[in-house]
Amino acid sequence: MEIRWDILAIIIGASIVTFLPRVLPLVVLSRLQIPDLAMRWLSYIPVAVMAALLGNELLMTDGKLTSLKENIELFAALPTFLVAIFTRSLLGTIITGVISVMLLRLIM
Repeated sequence: MEIRWDILAIIIGASIVTFLPRVLPLVVLSRLQIPDLAMRWLSYIPVAVMAALLGNELLMTDGKLTSLKENIELFAALPTFLVAIFTRSLLGTIITGVISVMLLRLIM
């Protein structure tokens, strides 16, 4: 088997380009004391990202807003959110979501 140096260089370059943006902020920020206000602000980022992803997935199809009458996923999200909030169980939330979509598709 012959080693192709151009492919090896591409693999090494891609690994460096992937590695550096992940490690450099971690190394730099681990040595800094971040103020409490910034830490509180940063704590909202995961919630905001999840809300943006869910909102886009539940309310849009093919880049357009879907009507509420035809949006099975939005109706299935309601009991799923309730189970997630009250039980805090990932497995229970997933099972509720799958069963809700399945039943709504069967009914509609």
